[in-house]
Amino acid sequence: MEPNTGVTFDDVAGVDEAKQDFMEVVEFLKKPERFTAVGARIPKGVLLIGPPGTGKTLLAKAIAGEAGVPFFSISGSEFVEMFVGVGASRVRDLFKKAKENAPCIVFVDEIDAVGRQRGTGIGGGNDEREQTLNQLLTEMDGFEGNTGVIVIAATNRADILDSALLRPGRFDRQVSVDVPDVRGRTEILKVHGGNKKFDGDVSLDVVAMRTPGFSGADLANLLNEAAILAGRRGKTAISSKEIDDSIDRIVAGMEGTVMTDGKSKSLVAYHEVGHAICGTLTPGHDAVQKVTLVPRGQARGLTWFIPADDPTLISKQQLFARIVGGLGGRAAEEIIFGEPEVTTGAAGDLQQITGLAKQMVVTFGMSEIGPWSLMDSSAQSDVIMRMMARNSMSEKLAEDIDKCCEAII
Repeated sequence: MEPNTGVTFDDVAGVDEAKQDFMEVVEFLKKPERFTAVGARIPKGVLLIGPPGTGKTLLAKAIAGEAGVPFFSISGSEFVEMFVGVGASRVRDLFKKAKENAPCIVFVDEIDAVGRQRGTGIGGGNDEREQTLNQLLTEMDGFEGNTGVIVIAATNRADILDSALLRPGRFDRQVSVDVPDVRGRTEILKVHGGNKKFDGDVSLDVVAMRTPGFSGADLANLLNEAAILAGRRGKTAISSKEIDDSIDRIVAGMEGTVMTDGKSKSLVAYHEVGHAICGTLTPGHDAVQKVTLVPRGQARGLTWFIPADDPTLISKQQLFARIVGGLGGRAAEEIIFGEPEVTTGAAGDLQQITGLAKQMVVTFGMSEIGPWSLMDSSAQSDVIMRMMARNSMSEKLAEDIDKCCEAII
């Protein structure tokens, strides 16, 4: 238990909508009589849904900090043990302590570890998890009136949670905490950059534009990596060079040894230029930011593109443009060196564009098959369901999907 988390909403950036929702929860904890006087029932639980690193735990701590109430925190995986009954006992103990310290916040991270849909497991090993879930449901039902105990849970897999958890009276509210947009990323960078020194050539707005898809944790790690690089290089402030190198390192991996073989270097150079040219000349493609022959991770060279804005909705033209850009490297190898000299360097590109083409056909309905969703949503969460979905698809439909993917590429 943390009597005082020391975290407030000022420490949380990039999730303004979620913060607005939780201002009411803070009011519930601070002045419950305002709501009970008009017959309102204080929510028993709030479910935070979002990818890892988006600030769900920090947001829960900020609620407790703003309301000035104790904060109980536990991970869903800590409930589940080998011996049946241990998890249920831990749930009872946790809620007993919470009621003794009410008003308070009980935070359950990764609730999908214990709250997974019942009856989908294989064998008897799920008895302990299901018994623990049943106890959690019982405890949440056992709150008498307005006890002042609010349960906040976090997950990045809401689709696999048991429906009994999500009904009103348990987790009354569901709040989405997604990766931040460009404005949110700028705010997060300002929070994490507050104690760091930057050169005049560093613009946090530009850094935010260059980091689409980064979570709050990714951005904090980015600035920390840049500070470490600046210290290692004997600098007193972080420059744009450290920012660039840190982004490259986070996205693509550690810097490798520079190639010395002239032929390989030339081949990789043409390959990357092929990506850049096709991307630049194809309408709907993102702009080229830089091309480098510095090896990182498994890649011998890299071409970086920067989107004009956050791609919340992607058009068919943009998807085709990405496929064209992805094939540009292999095309350049074939044109410059001839078909017998094409290399394995395009393996990652081919895997990416094949997956994109299949998504266009199966998920987005952008093929001759028509505007159908051919992906069973229930098959996403369970290996057995995936096998059943695959077997239930007719051979003709599977063949049509393959033909459409081939036509796109």
